[in-house]
Amino acid sequence: MSYKNEKLSEEKVFKDPVHRYIHVRDKVIWDVIGTSEFQRLRRIRQLGTTYLVFHGAEHSRFHHSLGVYEIVRRIIDDGFQGSPEWNNDERLVALCAALLHDLGHGPFSHAFENVFNLDHEDFTQAILLGDTEVHKVLSRVSPDFPQKVADVIGKTYPDKLVVSLISSQIDADRMDYLQRDAYFTGVSYGHFDMERILRVMRPEEEQAVITYSGMHAVEDYIMSRYQMYWQVYFHPVSRSAEVILTKVLHRAKYLNENGYVFKQEPTHFGSFFDGTFLLEDYIALDEGVVTTYFQMWMKEKDPILADLSSRFINRRLFQYAEFDPATEYKKVFELGKLFQEAGLDPEYYLVTDSSSDLPYDFYRQGEENERLPIFLKMPNGELSELSRSSDIVDAISGKRRTDHKVYFPEDLLEAGKEANPLYSKILHMLKG
Repeated sequence: MSYKNEKLSEEKVFKDPVHRYIHVRDKVIWDVIGTSEFQRLRRIRQLGTTYLVFHGAEHSRFHHSLGVYEIVRRIIDDGFQGSPEWNNDERLVALCAALLHDLGHGPFSHAFENVFNLDHEDFTQAILLGDTEVHKVLSRVSPDFPQKVADVIGKTYPDKLVVSLISSQIDADRMDYLQRDAYFTGVSYGHFDMERILRVMRPEEEQAVITYSGMHAVEDYIMSRYQMYWQVYFHPVSRSAEVILTKVLHRAKYLNENGYVFKQEPTHFGSFFDGTFLLEDYIALDEGVVTTYFQMWMKEKDPILADLSSRFINRRLFQYAEFDPATEYKKVFELGKLFQEAGLDPEYYLVTDSSSDLPYDFYRQGEENERLPIFLKMPNGELSELSRSSDIVDAISGKRRTDHKVYFPEDLLEAGKEANPLYSKILHMLKG
């Protein structure tokens, strides 16, 4: 039997709080899970800094990756098998792409990426194609198999149906993280009837579609996603922690570039500071490494680095105020000058931040970032874009919601306002 089709002598199962059990029979999948690059995902939190708001949100990218794999396995093995629109030769590449889609996430994910101008999807593909354990396992299937998996994740794979299972407006990735993040944060917003959606999902040539009878389950899914983004993912306190984490890394990078002598040389970050890092340097980083440096930087002589590191480690976060960039940009500019006069560097202590989400959109030809819509399969067999049949979805289609806030160290300003009258003026402008 070829390695591609080899099965384990006995099925392996992972007990999972969301899907009850995650089933593994394929030898390839089991071997991939055992690689060091995949095991690293245990040390990368799924929700970054959100654990500082919702204390249960300690779950990892490892959890989520297994969940996405399990959903795709169920879609293929329980739903698509035997359908003329589904090519079962694509089964293993779909399962591997589902399992490995987040392989390239770095510590604290998007905050880390923003500081060093990185993209986790680029690193996912680099790990799949580089000199790694994962690459060695996938290459045993066939020499071109790692590239096939990378192409699915990069959305360039010729079988669009396979891509849609991992990346679309109703894909296994979203269906897992909404439920998983709701479970671990303890909120009710992210729950929807996934079982119903899986039962009414059908393969078509370019994407998976939903039978008309399942429209209300999809409406529930979209509204769950909308609520999770605004109540959990864009929570202002979590954003505050992310702002501080970002500024810690910016400050350490700035100090390194200007010849500052650290008490503890930031060995793991050196190649990132000067842009010479290799794939192995990236893989060596996880959240334990980052927080260890933050703990050491709390004792640095540089007061900004020490203060920001302490704030993150001990959860002394910035306060926030609503901010309308259309009408208050002059106010923020004036605040920046006041911060400078008061001896507080506005680069690190006055930070504007924006959150934006588009819960559902339909295809508009020629637009940037075109989105393939969710299609309903009507009783007559024709496909209809979801918002044409759903009043609920039509009401939010194409409507982007954006939120702006300015973050600042209220505790520091309050403690020093008696000694420094500028602090009182700043507080009045921010809170008035």
